[in-house]
Amino acid sequence: MIAEIITIGDELLIGQVIDTNSAWIGENMNLIGIKVHQITSISDDREHILKTLEEAETRADIILITGGLGPTKDDITKTTLCEYFDTNLVFNQDAYKNIEAIFLQRGYTVTELNRRQAEVPANCTPIMNLNGTAPGMWFERNNKIFVSMPGVPFEMKTMMSEQILPKFTAKLNLGFIIHKTILTQGVGESFLAKTIEDWEDSLPKSIKLAYLPQPGMVRLRLTAIGNNKAEILNLIEEQDQKLRQLIPDYIFGYDNETMESVVGNLLKKHKMTVSTAESCTGGRIAHLITSVPGSSEYFIGSVVAYSNRIKEAELGVKAESLEKYGAVSEAVVREMAEGIRRKFGTDFSISTSGIAGPDGGSDEKPVGTTWITVATPEKTITQKFLFGEHRGRNIHKAALAALNMLRMELL
Repeated sequence: MIAEIITIGDELLIGQVIDTNSAWIGENMNLIGIKVHQITSISDDREHILKTLEEAETRADIILITGGLGPTKDDITKTTLCEYFDTNLVFNQDAYKNIEAIFLQRGYTVTELNRRQAEVPANCTPIMNLNGTAPGMWFERNNKIFVSMPGVPFEMKTMMSEQILPKFTAKLNLGFIIHKTILTQGVGESFLAKTIEDWEDSLPKSIKLAYLPQPGMVRLRLTAIGNNKAEILNLIEEQDQKLRQLIPDYIFGYDNETMESVVGNLLKKHKMTVSTAESCTGGRIAHLITSVPGSSEYFIGSVVAYSNRIKEAELGVKAESLEKYGAVSEAVVREMAEGIRRKFGTDFSISTSGIAGPDGGSDEKPVGTTWITVATPEKTITQKFLFGEHRGRNIHKAALAALNMLRMELL
């Protein structure tokens, strides 16, 4: 069963509004066994809408439409759907009662403009909007299903969750689409692909692998489709176990886990604490750690020591180390980590010093050069990284690499 999503609105095309609807719809359609084949964003233009609907009908079994159902003249989806399905608007009493109830609750009187929102195409099945005034519309033609919904996210989500998705499940003979996303850190996409090449080549035909790289990590998504959910889950689990044997040090989590949540859980498990001393990352590591609820249980605090004066005064970095080796050096970053661990009395500490860019690099220390240290109760571990030339990515990559170094020590 193939679905297509069409989002309507000029605001989407000029970047004024970000299309979050499609991502949510795609995820939730997959959960009930319907694959989204294409997502298209189009303008509030009659001919554009008609042409897009015509093309979608040739490709998909289900066409989901959001946007353009408001009361103003620029919202033309409803009248264009009437033209596409060769029908006219009729007044729907149930839809009007819903509008009246919402306006009464808010202390307003229904205007003529809002009353018109109770008009729907004669050959559709109206879908009540529990959070707004624009009803949804369900059409069926030539064994295809078209569903038009409001573009307001919280209105659309409630309509989908409580009415449309249950109707799909009851009406259609759906299989299962199962995804498992394996999260890796510390290895680039091309090197990872080479390392797991034989495993990838031996995957069953029913399992599809996708590489999803982003700064500092690569996600591997396994997707399987079938009618027996237990068999699919077992098949994916079997392949995951094989992969863990190949790259055990690179896998840090699954699906919606984050590096910071994984590290946080390990710290809680071992009843240990951590502090950070950050230069080039500017507090990014501390931010990631504290973005996890309950992080006060294991995170004690941080010093963002951008200047050498603060490195010396707050972290105990030696002036001779800074003079001899420079701030971006193994000696300095080790002294930073050991200093913050001693100052805050934590079990572990993390420190960073580097050249985030875009300026400040040299032949000896190009932009992206970063030293990271993790100090533990037994030892101090330091690594040098060359991340690249983009400042934002360098900071994020360094933060993830630092947390991963701590994760490896906690393991």
